[in-house]
Amino acid sequence: MTPAGRSARPASAPEPAPTADQATKDAMSNATTVSPAHSASTASTLITNIATLVTNDPSLGDTSPLGLVQDAAVVIEGDRIAWTGDQSKAPATDNRVDAGGRAVLPGFVDSHSHLVFAGDRTQEFNARMSGRPYSAGGIRTTVAATRAASDEELEANVTRYLAEALRQGTTTFETKSGYGLTAHDESRALRIAARHTDEVTFLGAHIVAPEFAEDPAGYVALVTGGMLDACAPHARWIDVFCEKGAFDGDQARAILTAGKARGLHPRVHANQLSYGPGVRLAVELDAASADHCTHLTDADVDALANSRTVATLLPGAEFSTRAEWPDARRLLDAGVTVALSTDCNPGSSFTSSVPFCIALAVRDMGMTPDEAVWAATAGGAAALRRDDIGRLTPGAYADLTLLDAPSHVHLAYRPGVPLVSGVWRRGERVV
Repeated sequence: MTPAGRSARPASAPEPAPTADQATKDAMSNATTVSPAHSASTASTLITNIATLVTNDPSLGDTSPLGLVQDAAVVIEGDRIAWTGDQSKAPATDNRVDAGGRAVLPGFVDSHSHLVFAGDRTQEFNARMSGRPYSAGGIRTTVAATRAASDEELEANVTRYLAEALRQGTTTFETKSGYGLTAHDESRALRIAARHTDEVTFLGAHIVAPEFAEDPAGYVALVTGGMLDACAPHARWIDVFCEKGAFDGDQARAILTAGKARGLHPRVHANQLSYGPGVRLAVELDAASADHCTHLTDADVDALANSRTVATLLPGAEFSTRAEWPDARRLLDAGVTVALSTDCNPGSSFTSSVPFCIALAVRDMGMTPDEAVWAATAGGAAALRRDDIGRLTPGAYADLTLLDAPSHVHLAYRPGVPLVSGVWRRGERVV
């Protein structure tokens, strides 16, 4: 694994692709592929007959942020994009794939998830949706189950949810610890996550561990001391839940500053449940992202607009908790860079579907379909400070999603429909 703290680095090598179900196989039966002439590592592949191609480069397409190209083609060489443009001008290649008049867009970049966990919180969700009180413990319930699980059980869960996300077009993801809350359990969560992605985040500061309920200062000392020592070698990022009932501004600053000193770059769970210092702390520390961003003052919005910090919106959480929606329109109109992510976790957003989050963002958060797709691809890449993903331009990784639709707009236009009919990651077809 590349040493933590670099401003940009390649994503992990592709994990084994899940076995496609029959529906996926049927969906792709109309695509024609010519047998390769060379090995996959050196062969070139032309994907042609693309109705609408999202490049996320205005200079390559219609000058919009999505850089749309109609009647397009893409050339893949090895694990990179080699050429993009009008299909009538496409160069000769070893292989050819007919997209059948479908849309192609960059693989989704899911820049916020919590996948290393065990247990189930169905009863909590059911009670919340039924208007009944429920006091089983929330995050602490997952902490207890995660601590009790074996490494094999935790890894099986991670693999399951990653395969699920891949089938829905996600080719890059970030994931966090945060359900162990001991040096041992946090570090093993990060080791497991690091086998699947380089975008690994240390979130020992998710909540105060139950053992420290009466000594939050002691827990902060642990997170910034022995726990950080155990976890820093396995992570790129450090995160903190800066919120009433979790960590206040001073505690969050101490934790993030300690992480930066160990080469971990900050991310912040900010302003989800109430107004607070999280967003401005994120900007102060040049955090890559401030995530949730539901309750914002004008000063918060201005701070984001004048910084490199991305506002990552997580509509699955509002859907699953019936909470107030983030105002994406306000952020976008102010010039803030916005990302969309799933926040996949067992308590407040148990979805791995970026297409679902795109539909929610368009329906309930004031985003246009174009803005939501950009936020789920290029926006996610910006939230990870990456320029080699989230776009389909020469030199970028060949991470592509093929939709069974002529336009990316169908992701919001046909919510809940499994439109992803093919996925390439690092130049290899995996779905």
